[in-house]
Amino acid sequence: MRRRDFLRNSLASLPAFWLLPSLLGSSCSSDLRDRAAEKSVLVIGAGISGLAAARELRDIGFNVKVLEGRDRVGGRLRANRELGVAFDEGASWIHGVRRNPITELAAQAGMNSFYTNDESIASYDLGGVKRSTADYLQAEEAFYEVFESLHEQGSPDKSFAQLFAERYPQYANNRLWKFFLSTYIAFDTGDLDLLSSKLYYEGEEFGGDEEIATNGYDTIAKHLAEGLDVLLEQRVTKIDYSQIPVVVTHNGVESPSDFVVLTVPLGVLKSGDISFEPALPDWKRTAIEKIGMNCVNKFLLVWDEAFWDDVQYISYTPEEPDQYNYFVNVKKFHPTVNALMTFAYAERARETENQTDAQVLADIMAHLRDMFGPTTPEPSRMLRTRWLSDPFSYGGYSFTAVGSSMSQFDDLARSLDDRLFFAGEHTHREYFSTAHGAYLSGAREAEKIIQQIE
Repeated sequence: MRRRDFLRNSLASLPAFWLLPSLLGSSCSSDLRDRAAEKSVLVIGAGISGLAAARELRDIGFNVKVLEGRDRVGGRLRANRELGVAFDEGASWIHGVRRNPITELAAQAGMNSFYTNDESIASYDLGGVKRSTADYLQAEEAFYEVFESLHEQGSPDKSFAQLFAERYPQYANNRLWKFFLSTYIAFDTGDLDLLSSKLYYEGEEFGGDEEIATNGYDTIAKHLAEGLDVLLEQRVTKIDYSQIPVVVTHNGVESPSDFVVLTVPLGVLKSGDISFEPALPDWKRTAIEKIGMNCVNKFLLVWDEAFWDDVQYISYTPEEPDQYNYFVNVKKFHPTVNALMTFAYAERARETENQTDAQVLADIMAHLRDMFGPTTPEPSRMLRTRWLSDPFSYGGYSFTAVGSSMSQFDDLARSLDDRLFFAGEHTHREYFSTAHGAYLSGAREAEKIIQQIE
């Protein structure tokens, strides 16, 4: 969302070397390679963070294996191509292409992308009433003024929803403002009644345009996985780091390793599906508990013919927020495909997981028919996600919840006894909740392990 425009400005003057890891082609001495060859590393999780760590460590000379619970690599980089177009069920956008490591990776992997213009938007109110562009932009600018300043009045123990209601009660029933709160904040962060009023503005983004992947974000994962020893369908249930080697139990098998890099999502850490010996220290468990985990589900609908506006985005402002109020016009970057992509966020996203396809479709079509008329046809196909129910994810991405602190992202990243390391978007203080944050965290942990043998 346009929130990123504000954050990009603070990064515009930073030199590229400050932002980019030494991933893919680290140079090192033959002595270092010899020492690396004597050490083993188990990477748990073949998402972008795990693959980033494994790739760099392999290139240095470590004996690296990757354990992945799913039957494919990529983690939350997952594209469904059943309908003739790559439907990215997880990460879709490169959030700021300038100096973003994902931009270079995309070029190397052959991932194509398309500039999505945030200002190419049509906005509809109840009854199919179309707003003027001037009215929409005026309200949007007023919203951003509030957004930028409200955190100065926040506190760690108060939610964003509470603070907003106290300071701006005049907007409580304004449908357009509820849309902004939903799509510009809850989508990027998490439930507004759980989101910290002090920390909601934290996090940084790269500069440049926003670009959406057009042939699948998972092309990056497949590229990173080339040449790696990846074992699929390996469910890790225990990590014993009480001594060297660390012993990882997966599918009932015990695998020893000098170092372990754990890259499972925060939702998996919260679930307790993996046990630790000894138990994780209190500060680590507190961070796991306090940092929030958002849920976003996506829905792709395909028709024989397009009936909607020739714009990039279509917004709709129903009374209830967080569900099917924002549509991406897929036809703008796939001209032969008549498709819209829409979303559910936070608690609404969780609720959709218990709904049938027919129930979900009925709710989406109720919004579309209110905008475009009662004769709006049913789609020929629909694809959907259920990230909360995914046992290898249990949600979408992390956010700054009430009662959390930024230092807890650092705690999530802290290694244990110089042999158990942690990566993933939830471990990156500056770039949490992003694919590039996950990637950079994997490179960071690889460098920590390299330092152990230097």
